[in-house]
Amino acid sequence: MPPENHKKIMVSDFDGTMTRFDFFDIARRHLPSVSDHDYWQDYLDGKISHFEAMAAIFGAIRTDHEGMEKALDRMEFDPTLHDSVTRLEAAGWKIIVASAGCEWYIERLLDKAGLELEVHANPGKFTPENGLKLSLPTDSPYFDLEKGIDKEAIVRKALSQDSQAAFAGDGRPDIPAAKNVSGNRLFARGMLADYLTGKGRTFHYFENWKQIADTLLDQI
Repeated sequence: MPPENHKKIMVSDFDGTMTRFDFFDIARRHLPSVSDHDYWQDYLDGKISHFEAMAAIFGAIRTDHEGMEKALDRMEFDPTLHDSVTRLEAAGWKIIVASAGCEWYIERLLDKAGLELEVHANPGKFTPENGLKLSLPTDSPYFDLEKGIDKEAIVRKALSQDSQAAFAGDGRPDIPAAKNVSGNRLFARGMLADYLTGKGRTFHYFENWKQIADTLLDQI
């Protein structure tokens, strides 16, 4: 395996990329809340930041630990991820998770899958009384006031270490990061895929991480 500073690097979103569904969408649709206000629409309308929308939605959750575990199951963690990451790491790839979501559930799901990855996400703590309380990662070198974590900055750092670094994502917050990555190393689905298609950008569409791993390993 290559030395740490010479590894090939894959930066990946988490919600909707390593899982089928985003946690915020599960929270809005399936978890009890003390608020009936649509904070996500406020974000789409430009009234509040992405972080503020996430913090409001997550903080309004009122369920017990069992309810949260069921919500995490509804995200449908990619069953091919463990094997895919294992194969990529064996070939010298370093996988970095870059998320505007919460490290509380990201770490829980990765741990359940037996994966230990570098994660950059918003800190959070869940209690039945106060929901999932997000905080800004002000100590992070990738801190961003709008989303908490600046995915584009993480990708730029990866590219400074590996000029052919890869990126995988699915949503609106992934667009700035995706713009920096070459088409043969860019993986997208969902809103990100729609955006890239509209811009005439080359990318690989994926349904699961096995497809990502197979594509990257075929390029070696």
